Amino acid sequence: MGGKWKPLIIYHLTTGRKRTSELRRLIPEITQKMLTTQLRGLEKDEIVQRKVYSEIPPKVEYELTDYGWGLKPALDLLCYWGEEHLDKVYGDKSKVLEEFDSSEKR
Repeated sequence: MGGKWKPLIIYHLTTGRKRTSELRRLIPEITQKMLTTQLRGLEKDEIVQRKVYSEIPPKVEYELTDYGWGLKPALDLLCYWGEEHLDKVYGDKSKVLEEFDSSEKR
């Protein structure tokens, strides 16, 4: 579970099945190569499953496995800690979160 991208990928998959392009939009700082590498690693570790549809053009979606869902409580705790950290560092997390929300909508 090392690296900075895997927890973000897992977090976004907790809201449902996603295509690679959706994950790229949700995590704009990640490169396509890194996203593919991280998804393959998560698939190898049986945290996510890859579903390939037989269509043209090909359609591929990723979702959490039952095993992967076991990470959700740990991710929730990290999110709670992150919010406390924002309060400690910035005094008020709401301004930082507003900036984050507005940058995500772009």
